Amino acid sequence: MENKKAQKLINTIIEEISTSGIQAEKQVENLKNLRILAVEENLPVVAKALRLVYEHLEEYETFVAPIPQEEIFNEDGEVEEQEKVTGSDSLVYLMNLIKHSDNKLNLSEIREYNTYLEEFSI
Repeated sequence: MENKKAQKLINTIIEEISTSGIQAEKQVENLKNLRILAVEENLPVVAKALRLVYEHLEEYETFVAPIPQEEIFNEDGEVEEQEKVTGSDSLVYLMNLIKHSDNKLNLSEIREYNTYLEEFSI
């Protein structure tokens, strides 16, 4: 996102989550404001991600989407199990992807978050 107000809001969200953890009510408000800026910048993938995240926080009061990981294969060609990183670390990671959403690889990972959040149910 290029908007200076959006960059400042992203930094605020990252700092709050890093220092105080996920406080759903507070982050939801910030994410809704950030989504407005993403729509103004014509960033539909980012706007969708932000909506999915704040809806998820409103419903579950936590963030369970894991950081997207590449598959790692063992010597036998089988996919190795990896520990999934969720919660505050994953949300901070997503916010950093959004901060630099002009990067195609970041945008691809944002889409992975979107897919996960659309399919998620407890």
